[in-house]
Amino acid sequence: MEILESGRGEIIQPFDLDEFREWNRTKKTRKLVDKVMTEAEAIRQFVSDGCYIGTELYGTVRCPMSLAREVARQGRKDLRVCGQGVLELDLWLGAGIVKKLDITYIGLEVYGIPPSLRRAVESGQVETCVEWSNASISWRMKAAAMGVPFLPTRAMLGTDMLKYSAAKVVEDPFTGIKVALLPALILDVALIHVHRADKFGNCQIEGISGFALEMSRACKRLVISAEEIVPTGEIRKYPDRTMIPYYLVDAVVHAPYGSHPGEMAYLYGRDEPGIKEWVDMSRTAEGAQEYLDKYVHGLKDHAAYLEFIGEERLKQAVELRERRT
Repeated sequence: MEILESGRGEIIQPFDLDEFREWNRTKKTRKLVDKVMTEAEAIRQFVSDGCYIGTELYGTVRCPMSLAREVARQGRKDLRVCGQGVLELDLWLGAGIVKKLDITYIGLEVYGIPPSLRRAVESGQVETCVEWSNASISWRMKAAAMGVPFLPTRAMLGTDMLKYSAAKVVEDPFTGIKVALLPALILDVALIHVHRADKFGNCQIEGISGFALEMSRACKRLVISAEEIVPTGEIRKYPDRTMIPYYLVDAVVHAPYGSHPGEMAYLYGRDEPGIKEWVDMSRTAEGAQEYLDKYVHGLKDHAAYLEFIGEERLKQAVELRERRT
């Protein structure tokens, strides 16, 4: 195929599909092993400096916030980050631990572009920012899951976004039309928050699924946080709801309100005052650090975070969800 156009973005993580297949054959167990551990244990074991890490969510829905706070708490640095982020990636940017970005979107939704993102990019802290559409980045993960080096699509054709991506435009040998080739994407580790899981890692998600299916199948290590840990028998009652099977998962963390101050479909709404506090404080580097000292470094773990937030405020988040439904 003749290459007609190439995006100028970097492939942040060069991939070897045969090596990834071998990893899944030899490093992932099919045994039903108890994988329950704390956030601290999971992050210490599976997240390292400089790793290519992804977070999965939809807006502020199912943000893996308890895991994201622990990554910052443990002082990981030089992360190469993939995803569509709102709260969790902005927190990492504010903490100064992100080196490269493979992103579709980082924003504070109604509050606009995050000041922490602008500071990190303009200062050179973030060395590379490669842009993709929401669909294209999930299709890159799908390519990895399928074991193919790329997927052809007509997405991004005719847009400036293609220029800032690492996609290539070719002439389709069957029809002669132009198609964009999206390179496969393989993460070192992914963080995903779900509604429920059993101790082995079988996971179920209610409501919008984002790109949980694709990301869970395109990573070497997968850390799951779950609102509740349920018996395997409960999972097996509704096998059609199990979006992530146990053999993809390396760690299961019990994290009630694990998305706070984001929301969880059918469980609790987003904590708007809590999000607004980060919006206001992160306008300056000093304010962002003050927020991190208050909600991350000054608290031992997720349990301490929930205690600090308080039962009344968490109850209000549940009531908000009930009013909306």
